[in-house]
Amino acid sequence: MSLPVVQRLIPGIEDFANSYHVGNYVQMRGSKEKFFESMPIYPRLGMHLLFYGGAQIKLLHNQSVEIVLKNLSIRQGRNYDSPSSVKSIPSFIDTYAIQTDELLEPDISKYSTFNEFFHRKLKDGARPVQNEEDPKQVCSAVDCRLTLFESVSLAKQFWIKGNNFDIPTLLGVSPDSDTAAQFSEASIAVFRLAPADYHRFHSPLDLTLSSFTDIPGQYYTVNPQAVNESGFDVFTANKRSILYATHTPTGTPIAYVAIGAMLVGSVIWTKKEGDIVTRGEELGYFAYGGSTVVVLFPKGFIGFDEDLMENSKRPIETLMKVGYSLGKIKV
Repeated sequence: MSLPVVQRLIPGIEDFANSYHVGNYVQMRGSKEKFFESMPIYPRLGMHLLFYGGAQIKLLHNQSVEIVLKNLSIRQGRNYDSPSSVKSIPSFIDTYAIQTDELLEPDISKYSTFNEFFHRKLKDGARPVQNEEDPKQVCSAVDCRLTLFESVSLAKQFWIKGNNFDIPTLLGVSPDSDTAAQFSEASIAVFRLAPADYHRFHSPLDLTLSSFTDIPGQYYTVNPQAVNESGFDVFTANKRSILYATHTPTGTPIAYVAIGAMLVGSVIWTKKEGDIVTRGEELGYFAYGGSTVVVLFPKGFIGFDEDLMENSKRPIETLMKVGYSLGKIKV
């Protein structure tokens, strides 16, 4: 029985489910409405392996949880790159109510694999940038569930509970490096993608792209139940790819971190070093699975929209689309 049916039969069951790592609440942008988002089965199984799997090692034929999740992610990615995977597209559309009328290619028979559909492109104009005429405006980089914080300290207070989360570890740099100093106490935006989301990620502001760095890692789920788990370091343990860029008008450094997760086979950048992109322009995409983009803005550079700040302090994620207002540049 699906969770929405259970909710109708047993009022309040979503609170119980939230407590037992089955899903979480999300707030609709621009309203007081919140809804319960159930967790897909594979991340749910991964969560239970991690949290309820005993010593978390020597599990499942003497394989660690990390190896199990990595192998599962890689295998599923290969499956969805095979031509036979197209049979999964119709049920995926039905399950997640995908709006095919906004796709650049709405004819699903034209997709040669499931992954090709998963990182589908949208029609021009499908994600307009709010307040586009204002050069100081910053927009959402992804269709996502968003949390944001004025500093890393606040992010750890309200949302990210991993004991080892800090900027040097996230970026894979030395604590005494210039990069660590640039982003010390940075403002942070966490864009979490669910499987149903459009999985191409975009630029939140006008950028000049400097360099890309890949960091190997695990394939943990990025569901909030994992991010909020004390002592469990999702963002700094997972495979991730980092874009370093500068805000074109001011030269301010920006770090854009694309984080792989359970069932995410790859992070693909569609831009290269030296490219100049405008606000809302595509930067890349994720292959199959939910994942996360984390963007770091130097301290004092951005003022986030108040409604987003209020939700993040509750804390609850806000449902966003590419181009929605995120905040405004203060410098």
